[in-house]
Amino acid sequence: MYAPERQQEILRLARESGRVDVLSLAEEFQVTAETVRRDLKALDRAGLVRRVHGGAIPAGRLDFEPDLAERDAVAADEKQRIARAALAELPGGDGPRSIILDAGTTAARLAAELPLEAELTVVTHGLPVAARLADHPGLTLHLVGGRIRHRTRAAVDDWALRAYREINADVLFLAANGFSPDGGLTTPDLAEAAVKRAMIAAARRVVLLADAAKFGQRHFARFGELADVDVLITDTGLSPQDALAIERAGTEVVRV
Repeated sequence: MYAPERQQEILRLARESGRVDVLSLAEEFQVTAETVRRDLKALDRAGLVRRVHGGAIPAGRLDFEPDLAERDAVAADEKQRIARAALAELPGGDGPRSIILDAGTTAARLAAELPLEAELTVVTHGLPVAARLADHPGLTLHLVGGRIRHRTRAAVDDWALRAYREINADVLFLAANGFSPDGGLTTPDLAEAAVKRAMIAAARRVVLLADAAKFGQRHFARFGELADVDVLITDTGLSPQDALAIERAGTEVVRV
């Protein structure tokens, strides 16, 4: 079977079952896992599938939301570079400083990178983020409560919304499942979208942490525009042309 034929069959299987995994495809087509990964990469570039940890899903599944383990494993190196670059966006000055950390996997990596000498007030509704910061000696940590979504370990609904309405933070480190000039900032879940809107309103400065694979992705719930973001920190997978288009709309872009 030639590569285009195999890729067409992979696409058919993805659309039928909603997901394909590398090892099963390698066994079915009697090829190496690396060959399958090249096929998925080609289909991803063509906009026909979206690669996820261990496989791919068909493009257009706006309701798809991988769990934390899957999301943390995708673009891991890029997320680590983004988290380290985000340290430059921590608020400065001698007075009290405060940040909000969203519940995304890149935000959790940023939490792990906060230096021990940092003295900040940190607010988060993400359980993994709070767990990483609970023993940090220089932080005043506030954990926002609410209903916990099992897939993201994030607090949502009225308790969380009320808490974010009551604060004014210096910087928000925001996560999104998809972003684009036309599609704005999106995520699969309406409840999480509402919390993200409340966080944006609660911060004087918004820093979006998003790997380039999320560019152009559109999910069900829209919670903001790229114009709401002061700085986008992403990886070099975002083309210079796309970065320039975003900057022309008023958002600074940092590619790492």
